[in-house]
Amino acid sequence: MAPRGHSAHDVAQTALRILDDHGLPDLTMRRLAAALEVQPSALYWHFPNKQTLLAELSDRIVGRMASRTPDDLRVEAHALRDALLTYRDGAEVVSSTLALGLGSTLAHDRLTAAIAAAGFDADTARRGATTVLHYVLGFVWHEQQRLQYDSLGAREGASGLESDDFAFGLDLIADGLRARAGAGPLA
Repeated sequence: MAPRGHSAHDVAQTALRILDDHGLPDLTMRRLAAALEVQPSALYWHFPNKQTLLAELSDRIVGRMASRTPDDLRVEAHALRDALLTYRDGAEVVSSTLALGLGSTLAHDRLTAAIAAAGFDADTARRGATTVLHYVLGFVWHEQQRLQYDSLGAREGASGLESDDFAFGLDLIADGLRARAGAGPLA
């Protein structure tokens, strides 16, 4: 029997709310169970461990980018950045899930498709997508850390990362792909 009528969707939505309100370090199974008014063991009905719960959260975060057509690398990278910024510690959740080999490959697949649409071979598209994915995750992770420090007043007078900085790094990667392959421009 499912815990108190809570579905896997209810559990994941509540976990995302806790993630956004308190951050990844405070997203514990105990806190999640308390928010749902169940025993922690009841959560394992839907998610056998915290890693599978985090994989579900990662899929939901990345899934926010899925409404776009994967034919423009810059659009896809910006859509991923926006999706990661939707939730506090979003980049860390997605990055740690990918490192464990859990969760969907949606972000990588969409980036690969965008690079392939620009005329690159499958291997270059796959490897380029991995590079862009790591760049976006790292940039956003750093960006989210700065946002948290700024909200606590820990970085007085410091300027944050700018969207122009993100675009500049993305352009460097795209230009490098073009130079390496001698191909036409990436849209």
